[in-house]
Amino acid sequence: MARFRTRLALLGSVAALAAGAVLPTQSASAAPQFQWVALGDSYTAGVIQAAGDTFEVPRDGCDRTDRSYPQVVERDLGSLFELANVSCGAATIDDITDTPQDPIGRHLPPLFEDPDYPFPAVPPQSEAVGPGTDVITVGVGGNTLGFADLLAQCLQLGGTGEGTPCKDALGSGIQARLKKVRQDYDRMLTVLHERAPKAKILAVGYPTVIPNDASTCTFSDMTQFGTITQGDLTWLRQDVLEPLNKTIKDSTGTQDAASFVDLHTSSQNHSVCDGRDKWVEGIATLTGELAHVHPNSAGHRNAANYVEQAMLNAIS
Repeated sequence: MARFRTRLALLGSVAALAAGAVLPTQSASAAPQFQWVALGDSYTAGVIQAAGDTFEVPRDGCDRTDRSYPQVVERDLGSLFELANVSCGAATIDDITDTPQDPIGRHLPPLFEDPDYPFPAVPPQSEAVGPGTDVITVGVGGNTLGFADLLAQCLQLGGTGEGTPCKDALGSGIQARLKKVRQDYDRMLTVLHERAPKAKILAVGYPTVIPNDASTCTFSDMTQFGTITQGDLTWLRQDVLEPLNKTIKDSTGTQDAASFVDLHTSSQNHSVCDGRDKWVEGIATLTGELAHVHPNSAGHRNAANYVEQAMLNAIS
């Protein structure tokens, strides 16, 4: 019901804008009035098959998919916003700010060999932003934190499923990781503001991945978290993922032109362990696709709802 009300609100907002309540009246054939650049990592780009098909020809290795939230928003609001989507799987904050990135596509040896690998480097994503940019959405931070590496190590350390072996081995280093995220994120926001002084920056947070009650997760189930113990899942949620979202939100508070888009609250009953209601896939999908804990198309649809509303607010 909440999602239905959100869609109604969004449609109402678009109707009001198109009617001239906020924007000048334009014909149906007029070009979009606002320039929007979508930046981010795999949680923005889509990457997995459960988030749609890649659409770049030839592929650049960033694996943007057609049901990722930037593409969903473009289909909903394309009459208002012209999209440049340069998000890229595996991107760090530095890859957005000023570092060229070597995309990996779906090259995950020894599990999977991408036939198109290696890919040429892509420019820093911030180069897509300029003085004419009106809205920037950016979803990044997990790779700077090293979340994928944490998952891999927790899988290896899970053992018999008891205790918190991953927390015991890696817990002391988490604060340093979060500190780096904050420093890099602050610098990224400064660079984006300098490149696009008039743009509204919307920092998109991460959805709920692990449920509040980790006992609902089944140990050794690869469509969930495989061999990560329930104790380590609780630690990852409380000490890693929730603080990551808070770090991003706190960073946006230092910039007048930036605001935080919360996806965590709306997705709390749609974690990896929520069965058919999941909006984030586990280590693998039911069809055997390697998903490595990424949002599926339902998760991207939810993200699109909240990003759309934030974008409309930004231009009102």
